[in-house]
Amino acid sequence: MFNYEFLKKEHTVAGPGFNRWMVPPAALAIHLCIGMAYGFSVFWLPLSQALGITAPVAAPADMSYIARVFSSSYDWPVSMVSIMYTLFFVFLGISAAIWGQWLETAGPRKAGIASAFCWCGGLVISAIGVKLHQVWMLWIGSGVIGGIGLGLGYISPVSTLIKWFPDKRGMATGMAIMGFGGGAMIGAPLADKLMTFYAARSLDAAGNATTVGVWETFLTLAVVYFIYMILGAMAYRVPPTGWTPKGWKPSAAATNNAMITKNHVHVSVAWKTPQFWFLWTVLTLNVSAGIGIIGMASPLLQEVFGGKLLGLNLHFNELDAAQKVQIAAIAAGFAGLLSVFNISGRFIWASFSDVIGRKVTFAIFFILGIALYSLSPSFGRMGVLAIFVTSFCICVSMYGGGFATIPAYLADIFGTQMVGAIHGRLLTAWSTAGILGPVLVTYIREYQLARGVPTYQAYNVTLYILACLLIIGLICNLLVRPVNPKHHMTQEELDKVKLVAQKSTEKISSGKSYEIAEIGAGSHRLKVALAWIAVVIPLVYGFYNTVMKAIVLFQ
Repeated sequence: MFNYEFLKKEHTVAGPGFNRWMVPPAALAIHLCIGMAYGFSVFWLPLSQALGITAPVAAPADMSYIARVFSSSYDWPVSMVSIMYTLFFVFLGISAAIWGQWLETAGPRKAGIASAFCWCGGLVISAIGVKLHQVWMLWIGSGVIGGIGLGLGYISPVSTLIKWFPDKRGMATGMAIMGFGGGAMIGAPLADKLMTFYAARSLDAAGNATTVGVWETFLTLAVVYFIYMILGAMAYRVPPTGWTPKGWKPSAAATNNAMITKNHVHVSVAWKTPQFWFLWTVLTLNVSAGIGIIGMASPLLQEVFGGKLLGLNLHFNELDAAQKVQIAAIAAGFAGLLSVFNISGRFIWASFSDVIGRKVTFAIFFILGIALYSLSPSFGRMGVLAIFVTSFCICVSMYGGGFATIPAYLADIFGTQMVGAIHGRLLTAWSTAGILGPVLVTYIREYQLARGVPTYQAYNVTLYILACLLIIGLICNLLVRPVNPKHHMTQEELDKVKLVAQKSTEKISSGKSYEIAEIGAGSHRLKVALAWIAVVIPLVYGFYNTVMKAIVLFQ
């Protein structure tokens, strides 16, 4: 009978010789795979003509929505298949909140493997759904089951990395969460190539493709991602109780910083504190502003600048079809450039927060964001593309930076013992922002257009509203104070939470003599180097593809 003992947390406690720098690439391996959720838009158009291949097979106008859900005779509109995107982030937040506390006792390896089965299993179900032409299977497969995999995979390394890198909390979580932003840069062009490959192999006698290649691509990605995610999960290790890096002592500034607690707050108590809800609002508003702009990046640039992108003094509605195709290519470069800053911001801002502190970092996000969102309409009227693009790149870098910095902020405020569970509950802010941001940008734009506002001015009110939301976020960030000592865990409660890890330490210590500080500082340089190469090569590939597309902005 199969032995599942290796999945238990006590079997993942690191022993002598283990190098803590093996954990970040393990986390990146999982995040780069689940980060493909950001790149699913590459499937929308092919899915919308999965039956017609070259053009959609339109359903009768009087056909009900429910009938279309279960019909296998007509193609789906993009609005129907893109529901998966909303489900991704709703269930990411829900699953992270529900299973965050389980993660603390089950350990990151079990959570990572569960994530692999959910995310890749969801892709397999979606592939079957495409083959049978049942859109509800895509919603359940990738949207719901895959969304649960996203939540488990996203939070799996957070608590572990913070415990391995108490000296570099922001940098460590920034490295992992950078992978989530980078997943689409790798996965989207790979998926595009795979769909082209499978479509080309399906030609009939007349030379026409018989498939758009989506279900085959789903299955291929499921296999590749499963291998990567399982390897990443198996590489996870947790430090023994009481471990700190060899020779490391908290700096005097950190020791005396009231915003970095030496105590711990239980997850069941943390979410009832005002600090939790201030930080929840901080993340919600920071993400709402960024995700709304990312979702509308391409039309925003096209409609604001119009013919100026081609050196013509024409508004968007005055361009002909060929010119609109040209500016669409330029706008795609803008969206790619935003992706680069989204990913880079996750590592750079989170690392920077280790130096200046988390509260100051978020204050910079909000103050800079307020200024840039408020001034963006003026930049658009000025017609200076470089300033307009730069301002949004900075805003999106802070959007990514917020995701990467918030786990360390939570560890500072609530302690490290249950930060994974607390982070899981806080991610419901992402689910909220995933609805609030796009709705604000989309519906206000449509309302403005309905009132007769020119397309190049349709986003002005939205940008001002986003600036106002950031003012609220700034106030909430300024209100964050150290947690009242009455909420701290007692020694008895702390001992109970640490029980599993303490038993694990006893197991690996049995019959051996070594200093606990020997753990984490091991060499194994070749093994570490190979692990980093396995995740860096795909990242470089993704960056290269994205930058090549963005260059068109400056030609």
